[in-house]
Amino acid sequence: MSGKASAAFTEAYGDEPTGLWAAPGRVNLIGEHTDYNDGFVLPFALPQRTVAAVAPSPDGTWSVCSTLAPEPVTFGVTEPGEVTGWGAYVAGVVWALRDAGFEPPAVRIALASDVPLGAGLSSSAALESAVLTALIDLGGLDVPLERRPAIAQRAENLYVGAPTGILDQSASIRCEAGQALFLDCRSYAIEQIPFDLAAAGLAILVINSNAPHQHVDGEYGARRKSCEESAAILGVPALRDIDVTGLAAALERLGDEVLRKRTRHIVTENQRVLDTVALLRAGSVREIGPLLTASHTSMRDDFEITVAQVDVAVETALAAGAYGARMTGGGFGGCVLALVDDDRAEATADAVASAYAERGFDAPTSWVAVAGPGAARLNRL
Repeated sequence: MSGKASAAFTEAYGDEPTGLWAAPGRVNLIGEHTDYNDGFVLPFALPQRTVAAVAPSPDGTWSVCSTLAPEPVTFGVTEPGEVTGWGAYVAGVVWALRDAGFEPPAVRIALASDVPLGAGLSSSAALESAVLTALIDLGGLDVPLERRPAIAQRAENLYVGAPTGILDQSASIRCEAGQALFLDCRSYAIEQIPFDLAAAGLAILVINSNAPHQHVDGEYGARRKSCEESAAILGVPALRDIDVTGLAAALERLGDEVLRKRTRHIVTENQRVLDTVALLRAGSVREIGPLLTASHTSMRDDFEITVAQVDVAVETALAAGAYGARMTGGGFGGCVLALVDDDRAEATADAVASAYAERGFDAPTSWVAVAGPGAARLNRL
């Protein structure tokens, strides 16, 4: 991707970029929709990443082009709603930095990415995080690492209009190679959890269902609204404040069945994250499998965010011997991850492909994911 970004920069602007910055997509091992409920998540960064080739702009405007878009976008100082389409993610980062009291430098940007689009792997957060890191470095901005995910999140929430939580940007910015990121989405406290699957003879197989999802629509927002409504009825700041010991009593206070189901997912999912972290700390990697599968069942039955393609991928992976499998990401399409013996990854992927062919689904794509590093500069001045 570095070569593609550099070549795109030279083709678009006629000179060389000052530097290259990259940020990864992510897989969320467990903890779905818990982030905007002030809960717990456990993502890790993918090797796939977005690379931004960047140099100062001579005219005080921001310009961005992408190998994935036909037309470049140029803008000045803007407010939410003034730049739309894919360029809004870049304009949003500039706006969010300014809104936070920083003065980002005017730059020219060329983007290249191999993070699959619409797959629930945070291609948007990778773009935001690469651009944010470049602007901070080139502008010499004193933005502590722990503040950066919230700035990128504000770009997506308030400028783009997607009501996502803090998970995606935190993973893209703060993950480390060989680690899963245990994040408390209320305090932003993090812990790096060792996640060396190869040492245990295991692998995470990621299966892209190729049933794309889109966050900027009614379904994601409706789930978030339901959670906020439940918390208000229960008199707590967020559903994170209900634990499994108090779940039964909480459900009795919710008169609406949909709210009960949404609440049950969030409360039990938070506990599954905590249980998964405890097992990983103890080195009991295989034992997290049932928790992954239970998470998927909860997303399917209580949060109701899965589709046929991801359900078939989970069922087929389990039948092929996976220790656990679940949908990952916001839902309504996207990807499945399966914990498998490393010598069973290819056979499991083949089994899912066959199951898709039998049902007339578009063919899935699969790969083994290894925990990679977060956003960083790729070269020096």
